Amino acid sequence: MEHLTIQNRKKNISYASFYLSAMMKTYKFYHILMMLTLTCTYALSLNAQVKLPSIFTNNMVLQQQSECAFWGWSEKGKNISIQTSWNGKRYTTKADAAGKWKMLVPTPAAGGPYNITISDGKPVTLNNVLIGEVWICSGQSNMEMPVKGFKGQPIIGSNEAILHSKNKNIRLYTVPRSSVTERQDNCKPSEWKEAGPEAVSNFSATGYFFGRLLNEMLDVPVGLINVSYSGSFAEAWMSPDALKVYPDVKIPAKGDTIKAVSRTPTTLYNGMLYPIIGYSIKGSIWYQGESNYENPDRYEELFPKMVNEWRTLWNRGEFPFYYAQIAPYNYAQLPPYNMGGKYNSAYLRDAQRKAETKISNSGMAVLMDIGEEDNIHPAHKKEGGERLALLALGKTYGLKGFGYTSPSFDSTSVNGNIMNVFFQNAPNGLTSFGKKLTSFEIAGSDKVFYPAQAVLLRNSIAVSSPNVAKPVAVRYAFKDFTKGELFSTEGLPASSFRTDNW
Repeated sequence: MEHLTIQNRKKNISYASFYLSAMMKTYKFYHILMMLTLTCTYALSLNAQVKLPSIFTNNMVLQQQSECAFWGWSEKGKNISIQTSWNGKRYTTKADAAGKWKMLVPTPAAGGPYNITISDGKPVTLNNVLIGEVWICSGQSNMEMPVKGFKGQPIIGSNEAILHSKNKNIRLYTVPRSSVTERQDNCKPSEWKEAGPEAVSNFSATGYFFGRLLNEMLDVPVGLINVSYSGSFAEAWMSPDALKVYPDVKIPAKGDTIKAVSRTPTTLYNGMLYPIIGYSIKGSIWYQGESNYENPDRYEELFPKMVNEWRTLWNRGEFPFYYAQIAPYNYAQLPPYNMGGKYNSAYLRDAQRKAETKISNSGMAVLMDIGEEDNIHPAHKKEGGERLALLALGKTYGLKGFGYTSPSFDSTSVNGNIMNVFFQNAPNGLTSFGKKLTSFEIAGSDKVFYPAQAVLLRNSIAVSSPNVAKPVAVRYAFKDFTKGELFSTEGLPASSFRTDNW
């Protein structure tokens, strides 16, 4: 019995020793784990630094002589400072309860390169920053189409333009595609790039040719922000608040499946536009409307509403807004193969023409002469981009001595069976470059249009038909696909138009 008791005691001591050893090992394990956790947390706190939106990167361009907005995220209550190398000044603010912060920083006249340091205790420095002119380039595929062209769809002169594109004073930024049902505070990662063959070949052709001419004529740095998506509806670039007046427009709810990524209302506004709203800009160019061609009456109201919303959201006043009129194209070849009536894209072009009088500080680049019957993406992108640039150079920057606006329909008068059509924006007169005008039609009170004879005068055209004794309406180039025949002497084409509302 005594022998068994001694053995049991030995066992108990052994169990106790094992238990104590296990406890010590566990304690050491948790102690080491705790130390590692504290070390990692301390290291993370040391490495934590202010976070900037994706659009703030090296090589960016800031709008000159402006109050440029900077914003981002940090820890709650953190002091944020921005120091700029062009004047050595430091600007400060504090992150709010959610860690968000924003401040305005004044910029000088065009120049650079500079660097900007943003810090909440640990600095982030943006290098090779230029000060110049910044423009948004937005729309659908004809804005998105890169300088190198789409597969099987070329751009005239693209290779030469790409080869000669190296220019440190042109900077390019593309907002990545994103179609979502909720507003995003930040867009997907992207970088500002200096113009050069690789960057330019993949950038918006319309945007690049626009910016290239601005840079050449103004001799200042130019920054271009491409925020476009192929096939997009105008409604996709608008907020729910702007669209709520249209009961038939379905606003997607959180969690809804987006079947038409570029044609679902609000989704591109949420994922691509909203994250960059507030970035300091001079103005915007726009090339869109093809996807809305089936509903021209709605577009006539919707488009000015969209521009007004953008201006309100940017809070920079009525900044310049120049847009390309869609080029003629045979839309009947696209599913669901609608044709006739208002499926004629000339009605959408007319809605765009009328919008110019409804949108202040705007202008329309006419593309009547470069459309292609079987290609919705005209190969002549240089013409479109440069015509947009002419509008900016003449109307925004005040340069003189050249034509920058297309002739536009003004009024009519009737003398017997002849209707005289008058135009604005043709101070040096009109021309057809020696070709016969064949795209005018005329109608009487019976609303039947007949091909018309058109005699070109200096600033007007005399239109008549033996089938119309008392003309009441005239149309020019009012077809789905046609070729523009009427120009200013500077070579800018007149828009298609109609005087009726039938």
